[in-house]
Amino acid sequence: MTLTPALRKFMLTAHITFSVGWLGAVAVFLALAITGLTSSNALLVRTAYLAMGLSGWFVIVPSSLGSLATGVVQALGTPWGLFKHYWVLVKLVLTVGATLLLLLHMQPVTYLAEVAAKADLSATDLRGLRLQLLADAAAALVVLLAATAISVYKPWGRIGQWRQQKQAHAQAVAAGHATVLPTPWGHYVLIAGLVLLLLFVVGKHLLSGGMSHH
Repeated sequence: MTLTPALRKFMLTAHITFSVGWLGAVAVFLALAITGLTSSNALLVRTAYLAMGLSGWFVIVPSSLGSLATGVVQALGTPWGLFKHYWVLVKLVLTVGATLLLLLHMQPVTYLAEVAAKADLSATDLRGLRLQLLADAAAALVVLLAATAISVYKPWGRIGQWRQQKQAHAQAVAAGHATVLPTPWGHYVLIAGLVLLLLFVVGKHLLSGGMSHH
């Protein structure tokens, strides 16, 4: 599948719109989470959590799904491909992971919004859950900023490039030409980053005991 120039520009515009909207909405979500946790104004706290529920379902979730869908279409419809370059694959993994975690974490957001709609929350009510939402929003913002930076810098080269370099090096050595095989530092950084991200997600869920509201 190859996109026409006009359709490619349309999909790029849609992808940027959804991605920027997602990033901005998460930043607002983080501000609301901080307000809900730290404010002593009961009405402001209630409003913050109600706004988090509404913005989560009607802005953040649609933006994340739109960003993911348009990104996949773009990759498949352009020479970049979906599995040809490391930066595209890593951004896909980050986006899919962020979207799945978002859908999972909308459960406590909805629960907290429902509680706030029925009664005022004191500083100690559901504090663990409120801290969790703040941490989730901060982590999501970091992931989205990382995905944005990856889109701009496009690091790590093509998938399979290191194997091709090794083959060329072996052929050069066999032919009697002394060459130095470059160290794939970018690949090491990529692997380390993905491992740290995985450890963060797993550790966070183990420490929080899953998605319990209690």
